[in-house]
Amino acid sequence: MDVKGAAAIVTGGASGLGLASAKRLAAAGAKVLIADLPASNGEAVAKELGGRFCPADVTEEASMQAAVAAAEAMGPVRVLVHCAGRGGALRILDKDGAPGALAHFEAIIKVNLTGTFNAVRLAAAAMARTEPVEGERGVCILTASVAGYEGQIGQIPYASSKAGVIGFTLCAARDLASRLIRVCTIAPGIFDTPMLQRLADPIKQSLAQSVPNPHRLGNPDEYAKLAMHIVENGYLNGETIRLDGAIRMAPR
Repeated sequence: MDVKGAAAIVTGGASGLGLASAKRLAAAGAKVLIADLPASNGEAVAKELGGRFCPADVTEEASMQAAVAAAEAMGPVRVLVHCAGRGGALRILDKDGAPGALAHFEAIIKVNLTGTFNAVRLAAAAMARTEPVEGERGVCILTASVAGYEGQIGQIPYASSKAGVIGFTLCAARDLASRLIRVCTIAPGIFDTPMLQRLADPIKQSLAQSVPNPHRLGNPDEYAKLAMHIVENGYLNGETIRLDGAIRMAPR
């Protein structure tokens, strides 16, 4: 798919994987709509890219509807790159044997999994209103994680939500096939994103060394390159692609 002149929605586009993807899309000629939280750097990012910022929470229907409507005003919506998400540690039982907080589990599931459904359903509705170009209307690129396959101790809600996104992918691709909309997911390994900035440098260095090849953290632009390949390769559909330097996560 050629994105020149088309509108592309990037959730979580103010930083990390989303920012890198937004830059790639803008460079390819897309009109980029950054959907991110009101407190984010989205306004400045959108200005730099010649796009538009719409403050939005992926778990909220109204703000995401507004973001999609803003994208439609820019041009035909052809691309969704959904990077918005959150982490958060939780054990089933804490060190004293008390059960983990249900509200904490539900909050992470709501952002990472329910937020994915919300973004896809609204973006797909906009894509379905466009005229097909070379046999397709649009593509949705979602973000899972290797934790969806090998969740570590303390990652119960995060791993569950990302496993849900992996399961969502093929089902959504089949569901939207009649609308000529593709759906693929990228499952990153350990990437150098703001979510990792909370960790001390020695921990980050240890994580980098755990990657078989290359011995380093992933670069957000490597995610963006793969996202652009998915956009451009019309035969990629219903697939979750690991981008992880061949890492397989240990129990902890």
